[in-house]
Amino acid sequence: MNFIKNVLATVVGIFLFCVISFFILIGIAAVVSGGENEIKIENNSVIELDLSKIVFDYAGKYKDESPLQALIAGKTKIGFIDVLNAIKSAKNDDKIKGISIINNQSLLGLAQSKELREQLLDFKKSGKFVYAYANYFTQKEYYINSVADQVYVNPVGEVDFKGLHSELLFFKDFQDKTGIKFEVIRHGKYKSAVEPFLNQEMSPENREQMTALLNSVWNTIVTDVAASRKIPVEQLNAIAENLSARTPEMALAQKLVDKVAYEDEYHAAIKSKLKVANDEEYKKISITDYTDKNSINVDDITKDDIIAVIYAQGEINGGEGDVDFIGEGSINRSLKEAREDKDVKAIVLRVDSPGGSALTSELIWREIELTKKIKPVVVSMGNLAASGGYYISCGANAIFAEPTTITGSIGVFGMLPNMSELASKVGVNAEQVNTHKNSGGYSPFEPITEEYKAIALEGVERTYKTFVTRVATGRKMKFEAVDAIGQGRVWTGTDALKLGLVDKLGNLDAAIKHAATLGKSKEYRVETYPEYNKNFNEFLESLAGAKMYQSKEAYLKEEIGEENYILIDKIRKMKKRKGIQAIMPYEISF
Repeated sequence: MNFIKNVLATVVGIFLFCVISFFILIGIAAVVSGGENEIKIENNSVIELDLSKIVFDYAGKYKDESPLQALIAGKTKIGFIDVLNAIKSAKNDDKIKGISIINNQSLLGLAQSKELREQLLDFKKSGKFVYAYANYFTQKEYYINSVADQVYVNPVGEVDFKGLHSELLFFKDFQDKTGIKFEVIRHGKYKSAVEPFLNQEMSPENREQMTALLNSVWNTIVTDVAASRKIPVEQLNAIAENLSARTPEMALAQKLVDKVAYEDEYHAAIKSKLKVANDEEYKKISITDYTDKNSINVDDITKDDIIAVIYAQGEINGGEGDVDFIGEGSINRSLKEAREDKDVKAIVLRVDSPGGSALTSELIWREIELTKKIKPVVVSMGNLAASGGYYISCGANAIFAEPTTITGSIGVFGMLPNMSELASKVGVNAEQVNTHKNSGGYSPFEPITEEYKAIALEGVERTYKTFVTRVATGRKMKFEAVDAIGQGRVWTGTDALKLGLVDKLGNLDAAIKHAATLGKSKEYRVETYPEYNKNFNEFLESLAGAKMYQSKEAYLKEEIGEENYILIDKIRKMKKRKGIQAIMPYEISF
């Protein structure tokens, strides 16, 4: 037996040695060839704006990151905000003449899409061009691409422009028929969030709030498209109502596009714009390469004052946190470091989160309260800052949101799966042995008792009261006023401004400038946080089973498809949720 163990240990040791040696050789090769493969920006160049691999605002930094870890991570360490800063830099770069968007299929949310449009509009003010081409325009991609000087579509393509739609599934009859139920523990007036588990159809109140939400977002979209394409809003609504742009020819007639042409004709137009001969290739550089090249602003390094931007993105799960989920470890450590750094004059918390753990939200809220006593804190909301995402935002000195930001959802609920009826139907009986009356807690195989439900409701009510109190204090509102617009209802940034839930509409840049004003700084540089504590072993674990240079997530998406991965990811996130949740109980996807 020992002989077999020794042989196995030797084999594993040799395997690990080979793997590590392989990575070291790659690292050496990268260093040796680094000079040869250095990114060069040539004169008369065009940036190709492919954002298909950009998801998060912030790509993350890791404490004590090894060179090997950095090498493996490669170009994945570019965030959406880095891209925006690169476009800002390109505006004044004499070597860059324009931006080309070809068949871009991004994973950006609506607030990010609006920020990108604004940055592209600012880029055009320099006199440089933005051209766009697609074989098929989805509605979201058309919203981004409509900012271009020239919009091309393939002759057999399509332009999807039809308005916004939301579909909710209701499960009451399903629960009754299968015996699989969800016991809902909720605040008394909290209706729409858990409505699918209590009713079989949408209530008038829920339909009203969803209609208001969709119309608010749509109004922002058509207002922006109208300004870019010089088409009246009324005409755009008529186009959406009648699907009047469903073919390339119809889209051209409605002036949603400028040209119906093939991709080679699109490139020929860019060559003509750049005065490049037809038999020559024009100079291109990808947005990721350009972002890499412009990652350091020499002018900023000389400035002493700092505005710290702390990114809180993903569900609020607790613990250390990472790029795709929020934990009190990294966020609170960053807040503490920033407030204790004498060069940091103000802090911006960039929030993009549907919420999550109520406990973790409270821990982060508390750290913000401590920080506010020393330095101003401004919140910049991204695509989402709802429920727990709003919880951690509400105490800031000022809150900025995009018009399309989804925020609010001030509410708390709990849902307990119960299969007692199903168990009875299939002949399963659960028996318990307890030392005390309540020692067993909740069992999904037994009907929920009124006593347990009362205890659970007490916890939910206490958390809801705390949440509303935090909002009332932070926003200088009465408890009753917050309660009236709470109840789990979600709002767009535009409506949240009217209700007093946010202070101003604006992007991250606007929030940073405001923070600098509050911090009494005119000349400053921006530093990004957090640095996550993730050692090399944890990094390798995250890549387990993945292809070289691919994260586990990227590999799964490639193997099973984007939609199937989203379903798996939802299940994975649900498994991580512990305790009372302050989270949007449904997803809103446009």
